[in-house]
Amino acid sequence: MKSNLTFIALIIAAAFLAGGCATASRVETDYGTSYKLAKFNQTLNPEAENNLDPVYGMDGKSAGNITDKYQKSFEKPIPAPTFSITIPGMGGN
Repeated sequence: MKSNLTFIALIIAAAFLAGGCATASRVETDYGTSYKLAKFNQTLNPEAENNLDPVYGMDGKSAGNITDKYQKSFEKPIPAPTFSITIPGMGGN
């Protein structure tokens, strides 16, 4: 009798475990949704790819100067940070 109850309990436990794995979790159903929403919310004009008119606003010489200045900004080495630690009671007075 006891072995029958144990067997039935094991079958019920296995059914619950298998049932839990059979359905898609909330994470699986919403996978990629946050990326799609962020991309949609950051797109000003979704139809911009269809507009083949040239972009006006900055001439080539100005854009070249800005690009050169930007690239030269990386040539300077970054100064090392300096730290100052003050310990009370260790001063000269």
